[in-house]
Amino acid sequence: MSTADAPTGIVVVDKPAGWTSHDVVGRMRRLAGTRKVGHAGTLDPMATGILVLGLGRATRLLGHVAGHDKDYEATIRLGATTVTDDAEGDVLTTSDASGVDLDAVRTATLPLIGEIDQVPSAVSAIKVDGRRAYARVRDGEDVTLPARRVTVERFDVFDLRSGPDGTVDVDARVTCSSGTYVRALARDVGAALGVGGHLAALRRTRVGGFTLDAARTLDQLAEELAVISLEDAARAAFPSVDLDADAAKIVRHGRALASYDLGAPGPVALFDPDGTFLALYDQQGADARSVAVFVG
Repeated sequence: MSTADAPTGIVVVDKPAGWTSHDVVGRMRRLAGTRKVGHAGTLDPMATGILVLGLGRATRLLGHVAGHDKDYEATIRLGATTVTDDAEGDVLTTSDASGVDLDAVRTATLPLIGEIDQVPSAVSAIKVDGRRAYARVRDGEDVTLPARRVTVERFDVFDLRSGPDGTVDVDARVTCSSGTYVRALARDVGAALGVGGHLAALRRTRVGGFTLDAARTLDQLAEELAVISLEDAARAAFPSVDLDADAAKIVRHGRALASYDLGAPGPVALFDPDGTFLALYDQQGADARSVAVFVG
């Protein structure tokens, strides 16, 4: 496939465990025959589930998709802390969590629901003075990251069972804003219960309007490259407005739509009368103004 023939659109991958997001991008570049591939929202190697990839011009959509809220299915292991706050890191402390019950866990989650100031895991990709936090930890530095405001809309725990060596595994479902660390939630639940905790398993089941129904494994994509068109992806990911010909002409040039009510908080996807995706616009006072234009 030549670069000129390479597809444009969104691919929703069901990422396997053990793969980095960069690994998946590399595989997609080979499958799609283009180097112009990016992803919206990194998944840690241990995690599985939805990784949204953009091909061609659709890569410009990814930064806006990455800001959407997300759903996760998680298993929290109580009774052990790790250096990474997940199962990939070395164990730091252990304790007997066998006396913890589901009601106690639910009580511990309550302060973590809503708008919270979350301290990210020290082993993360957040930059500290120009260097990734995980690189500083690897070099032996003691890294404490500042808290960030995030929103946890849902933190439901629904099953509890005995794990190995006095640990307890708790299954949970989380809906949260972009930038939320589910492994930090696991760490904080364990700390609140006084037994320590870390994230034992994680599966992302939704990113904005993209769900597992649209996701394909890498093996499936190798057999048939399922690409969601830019138009369908924009409608799935954002509120949409179909313009008349006059308004579409203005939007094609990235100019403001004066005294125009988009009817929804932005970004909003705007389409011309023939269904072509034109741009993302945002409401600014009485006017609608350009966020990104996708035609030229």
